[in-house]
Amino acid sequence: MTDTMTHSRARADAPLEKTPLEIYVPPARPSLIGLSRDEIGQRLEAIGVPAAQRKMRVQQLWHWIYFRGARSFDEMTSISKETRAELVKHFTADRPEVVAEQISNDGTRKWLLRLPSGDTLEKPHEVECVYIPETDRGTLCVSSQVGCTLNCAFCHTGTQRLVRNLTAGEIVGQVMVARDRLGDWADRESGNRLVTNIVMMGMGEPLYNFEAVRDALLIVADNEGIGISRRRITLSTSGVVPNIIRTGEEIGVMLAISLHAVRDELRNELVPLNRKYSIAELLQACRDYPGASNARRITFEYVMLKGVNDSLDDAKLLVKMLKGIPAKINLIPFNPWPGTAYECSDWDQIEKFSEYIFNAGYSSPVRTPRGRDILAACGQLKSETEKLSARERQALRAMAMTD
Repeated sequence: MTDTMTHSRARADAPLEKTPLEIYVPPARPSLIGLSRDEIGQRLEAIGVPAAQRKMRVQQLWHWIYFRGARSFDEMTSISKETRAELVKHFTADRPEVVAEQISNDGTRKWLLRLPSGDTLEKPHEVECVYIPETDRGTLCVSSQVGCTLNCAFCHTGTQRLVRNLTAGEIVGQVMVARDRLGDWADRESGNRLVTNIVMMGMGEPLYNFEAVRDALLIVADNEGIGISRRRITLSTSGVVPNIIRTGEEIGVMLAISLHAVRDELRNELVPLNRKYSIAELLQACRDYPGASNARRITFEYVMLKGVNDSLDDAKLLVKMLKGIPAKINLIPFNPWPGTAYECSDWDQIEKFSEYIFNAGYSSPVRTPRGRDILAACGQLKSETEKLSARERQALRAMAMTD
């Protein structure tokens, strides 16, 4: 047995799903970010805003918060001074605080964000969020949990403890922070948006925080606010089968599946959740996904691990098992992280794998690694609040010297 397989078996022996260590503790004055229109209306009713004014006030707040990006009620000049003063007593428009920013050689930005809900805690909660600029789009990779529910063997994020789920406001807040930092609100001089696409591929498993992720993405997609089309929002899951259909019915965004193996025995090791929901169950949920079509294909993510899952036999079985599913296969060169036992497949092998899939009629782009030098690439996120061991620090220095 190879060292890589020994490592993955050890990780697979861990619990399939980690138990949250803490619960959400709201600050004294909660933020209105992440609330639906109905919920904002209920908050206004609770502080005595007359019924005749509430609908108008809700629309005003929605416009200022989600379209204009207002950070305080004082900026909301279309709302009366008296109402603004009352709002300040009870609420905020706070979003996560940027405590660290790293910019990669390729322009990728990674933000370490401190959550507003951590104000009353001894140790504030923090997550990471990544912005990836490209010539035709700007993609924001958003987190759904502090830490991660799962224990995928090849993923740096999966080595973290699960602290808690994020709230809808903390998820939406990441998008708002990105727009703040990039100057990407309605008053931007150029009409072209910098954040055009959202991927729920950051820290955490989105479908183990379904309600908050759903509520946040519906706000992000609202045309009177942030206004990012659902066809430009992709939710990635490791295979929480019961919530896949709900995603299509209740959110209606694009779906991505972290597949990474074509045999249950190997996927049980790489993605231990597979021991609960097998490949066959996962693929059936994909076949049943509402709205899936050639125009709305499901993306299957496949990390290329040298000598583990990158043979042509794997490629052939992958094509066979996806038959009948409107799909594209996104090949991801493995992004190393401190202490990992895995290696990225050789480039020649990745090209052969991609070519076989392409010739079988599937789109098979190879994802260009972005932000590797700041540990911002796929599978590398791990909050700086999780201290690196001496071994990991040594490995990180070695990686930097190699790059």
